[in-house]
Amino acid sequence: MEKLKIAIQKSGRLSEKSLELLNECGIKLSNGDRKLRTEAKNFPMEILFLRDDDIPQYVEQGVADIGILGENEVWEKDKDVTIIEKLGFGSCRLSLAIPKDEEYTGLDYFEGKRIATSYPRILSKFFGVKGINVKIEEISGSVEIATGIGLADGIFDIVSTGSTLLMNGLKEVEVLVKSEAVLIANKNLSREKTELLEKLLFRIKAYKNGQGRKYILLNAPNEALPKIIELLPGMHSPSILPLADKGWSSVHSVINDDDFWEVIDELKMVGAEGILIIPIEKMIR
Repeated sequence: MEKLKIAIQKSGRLSEKSLELLNECGIKLSNGDRKLRTEAKNFPMEILFLRDDDIPQYVEQGVADIGILGENEVWEKDKDVTIIEKLGFGSCRLSLAIPKDEEYTGLDYFEGKRIATSYPRILSKFFGVKGINVKIEEISGSVEIATGIGLADGIFDIVSTGSTLLMNGLKEVEVLVKSEAVLIANKNLSREKTELLEKLLFRIKAYKNGQGRKYILLNAPNEALPKIIELLPGMHSPSILPLADKGWSSVHSVINDDDFWEVIDELKMVGAEGILIIPIEKMIR
């Protein structure tokens, strides 16, 4: 039986989240330590631990069938791969930053300036479209120190919280793109590997669907049900079951975390009682 070969980051900001995702999908690794290659115990999968910027090339060449990495690396490497699914973690932005004491006047500020980055292709394409001439200094790490040592007038780099910029005397002035972790795939998978990928995607989507949602159960007088149904549409509509007490029903539904407190207040106002909230691990649509 063929095995689906997946490449994930061997270290860095997406590594642990990628392993956590596989675990949530019920895929158990056969070893506890981080080897360069290992196998799953209960799913036909082989895991390769690689540098994130090498993953697009490995997937394009078929050394790995699929890979998990940041969109930013997919854009930068520009390999012939397919983005299959956005994974909902590893969110960041790629931004331009300059010394904090500099006055920023807009993108024209960068005309003729030197910009240090690990993402020269993305940056060059952006300024090419804008018709602004810049000199790009490509470096592989510690981009944030480039202005302090006189290598560049500004930088273009990943920003998560912005604390690293502040520590190095920089300020963020333009967000060029936003990125998150994605699942990419080789464009020429065999039928058997395509079927394995579809099984994995089913599990990933079930896990993602459960994120940011809660299962809600409550009791309410029947006259309040029309208003409660408006507040709790659920996936299609709430489940409503009669209680032993005449004139009362139990309502079961799904609620988004972002709407939680506002909806709870409204439910109480229309007569809901015994409200129970349960976390959702997986949800199949």
